Amino acid sequence: MISKMRRGLVIILSSPSGAGKSTLSDRLRSWDEDIVFSVSATTREPREGEKDGREYFFKSKEKFVKMIDNNEMLEHAEVFGNLYGSPLEPVSKAIESGQDVLFDIDWQGGQQIRNSTLGKHTLSIFILPPSIAELERRLKSRAKDNEDVIKKRMAMARDEISHWPEYDYVLINSDLSETENDLKTIIKAERLKLTQQPQIVNDVRNLNNEFENR
Repeated sequence: MISKMRRGLVIILSSPSGAGKSTLSDRLRSWDEDIVFSVSATTREPREGEKDGREYFFKSKEKFVKMIDNNEMLEHAEVFGNLYGSPLEPVSKAIESGQDVLFDIDWQGGQQIRNSTLGKHTLSIFILPPSIAELERRLKSRAKDNEDVIKKRMAMARDEISHWPEYDYVLINSDLSETENDLKTIIKAERLKLTQQPQIVNDVRNLNNEFENR
């Protein structure tokens, strides 16, 4: 009998701010319960209502640095004086159980993950806006940031977009529903790769045994 077990994917989704990455991430998680969001670790203090292991894994700076030294972090960076990163162990356990772990991160974090021990199970996708004018329009229409912040995000976008060749797939998000469907198609295909089917050797062996027993 053919097994349906599979190994999960590490899915990296990157884009400049305003290109639709967060909305697409939410839609993917709603589409398939086997797609889970990565929980990061941080050295910053918990805010009111935050719970360890839910919003973040809260670590002391000493513990965080020790995890880096022991290669227990898939990726990490310092942001405004605090350390942030993705612990390796929970991601490894998730993909071995058949769950896909979704990372909403920039190109630097994606590069670290692709160079990690989980690199061969990594699927990286970069989301582009249809135009720079549309990117700016989307940022302004969100009404989340003031004009200075929008200018900073637009300035960062050029550098972020320059890293598109480093990704496995690049999608232009002209239409949200079409981009969502393209993402689903990519994930379905990547799940069928031999690297994601650890049981395939036994499946082929069972088929050969059937030949022998005919």
